[in-house]
Amino acid sequence: MTPLVSRLSRLWAIMRKPRAAVGSGHRRQAASQERRQKHAKSNSQAKPSACDGLARQPEEVVLQASVSPYHLFRDIAEVTAFRRSLLSWYDQEKRDLPWRRRAEDEVDPDRRAYAVWVSEVMLQQTQVATVINYYTGWMQKWPTLQDLASASLEEVNQLWAGLGYYSRGRRLQEGARKVVEELGGHMPRTAETLQQLLPGVGRYTAGAIASIAFGQATGVVDGNVARVLCRVRAIGADPSSTLVSQRLWGLAQQLVDPARPGDFNQAAMELGATVCTPQRPLCSQCPVQSLCRARQRVEREQLLASRSLSGNPDVEECALNTGQCQLCLPASEPWDQTLGVVNFPRKASRKPPREESSATCVLEQPGALGGAQILLVQRPNSGLLAGLWEFPSVTWEPSEQLQRKALLQELQRWAGPLPATRLRHLGEVVHTFSHIKLTYQVYGLALEGQTPVTTVPAGARWLTQEEFHTAAVSTAMKKVFRVYQGQQPGTCKGSKRSQVSSPCSRKKPCMGQQVLDNFFRPHISTDASNLNSAAQ
Repeated sequence: MTPLVSRLSRLWAIMRKPRAAVGSGHRRQAASQERRQKHAKSNSQAKPSACDGLARQPEEVVLQASVSPYHLFRDIAEVTAFRRSLLSWYDQEKRDLPWRRRAEDEVDPDRRAYAVWVSEVMLQQTQVATVINYYTGWMQKWPTLQDLASASLEEVNQLWAGLGYYSRGRRLQEGARKVVEELGGHMPRTAETLQQLLPGVGRYTAGAIASIAFGQATGVVDGNVARVLCRVRAIGADPSSTLVSQRLWGLAQQLVDPARPGDFNQAAMELGATVCTPQRPLCSQCPVQSLCRARQRVEREQLLASRSLSGNPDVEECALNTGQCQLCLPASEPWDQTLGVVNFPRKASRKPPREESSATCVLEQPGALGGAQILLVQRPNSGLLAGLWEFPSVTWEPSEQLQRKALLQELQRWAGPLPATRLRHLGEVVHTFSHIKLTYQVYGLALEGQTPVTTVPAGARWLTQEEFHTAAVSTAMKKVFRVYQGQQPGTCKGSKRSQVSSPCSRKKPCMGQQVLDNFFRPHISTDASNLNSAAQ
C-alpha cells in the first residue's frame, strides 16, 4: 500500500467514526439554519404570528459574543437529567386537552398534523381556557384539511369571531387550500418544509407540528419555553433580542428528547404555562428546580442577605459577570431581591399601542316579519379586522357637529335618506387591539313605525339581533351593541365592563353637548317627511 493510499485510508476511518449525540444535534441545527436562510426570501412575505416573534429574528446576523458555560448545559448527563425529570413530571401532571387527545388517538398523519396545526394557531396569544370551545367547534365543523379548504372565508371569520388576531384564521384556511390543491392533500413532514411551504407558519409553529405530529427531534421556543430556559440557565437579557433568541433556540435543540420530541416540547410549554409562570412561579413544584440557576441565585442572595456566610458562598455564577456577558442581567437593571426568580428574564419595555378614535352607529329598523333589524357593513379584505362585519363607522372629528354630519352621511350611503334629529350619542367603548387602542363614540338611530328598507348596496346587510350574535363580528362591535341595548327607552343599564361607558355613568356633558342635545331633542318626533323618504 502506497503512503498516499495509507493516509486516505486513515482519513476515511476517522470520518466514519460516530460523533457524540450533542455534537450531531448542533450539526443538524446548523444545517437547518442554512435551509432557513435559503428560504428566507420566500418566507419574508408571510406575516409573522404572535408566537413566532422569537423565531423571526434575522438569523443571518450573528453576533460574536463571549458566553460563559454558566448559561449552557455542561454535559450530556445534565441534559439527560433535565429530559428525564421534565417528562416524568409531564406524564403525571399534563392537562387533559382536546388537541392532545386528537394527536394521541389519530392514526392518519395528515389529520394528526392538521389537528396540531389548528391548536397551535389558536393558542397564539390566547389562553387555553378560551381556545378549548373554539377548537372543539372548529374540529366538529371542519375535521379535515379538505373540509376547511372548501369552506368560505365568511364561515371561517364567523367561527373565529371573538378569538382575536383574525388574520390567523384566514392564514389557516389559505394553508389548508394550498395543501389540498398543490401538495396532494399531504402535510409537509419536516419543520423546514412546513415553514417554507405553508403561509403564516413560522419557526415555532413548524417545529411544534413536526415534533408532535411527525416525531421530528426539533426544539421549539415560544413565550413559555423562553421563560423556562431563561430561568434554568439564568439568562436575564431580553429574550426577543437576536443574540438571546439564537441561544434559546440552541438550548431547545440541545435539550429536546429524540425519543419523545413532541411530548418533550409540550412538557416544556406546560411547565412554563402552569408552574414557571411570569409573575408567581411555583418553584416548589418544579421538576427541574435542582438544575435551575435562577433558583440557585435566589438561594445565594438569601444567604448573603442573612449574613450567615462569610465571604462568597460556594455557588456557581457567571465567570463573565463583569458587565460584559450579554446573557446576564443588564447592568441597567441589576438584581432585585424582591423579584426572586422573576428577575429572569428582563424584557424590553413594550411600545404602547397608538390611540385612535372612531364614531359608529347602530341603525335599527322594524323587521319585515316582526322584530328588529340592525345594519352591518363589511370591512375591507385587508388590514385590521379584514372581512369582518361592523356597524357603519367614520373616523373621529374634533367637532360634535362635524362628527354627526360625517356619520349621517356614512349611514345614508348604505341606507338612503335618514332623519338627522334621531341620531343619539349613547356612550363610548374603548377596545385595545394588539397595536391600537381604539375609542368608539357610540351612536344610535332607530327607525320606528316605518316600512323596512329592504335594498342595500353590496357589502351591507340587515340582520336580526339573533343573527348578529352569531355573525362574523369583532368583540369590539359586541361591546358597542351592548351599549346600544342598554340605552333603549326605559333603560339605563350600560355595561359592567370598565371599557364601556354611557351617558348614565359618565360625567355631566359639556355645555356645547347640552346645547346640541337640547336643540335636537324637541324635534325627535316631528320629522315624518324624512322617515317616509328613508323607507322608500
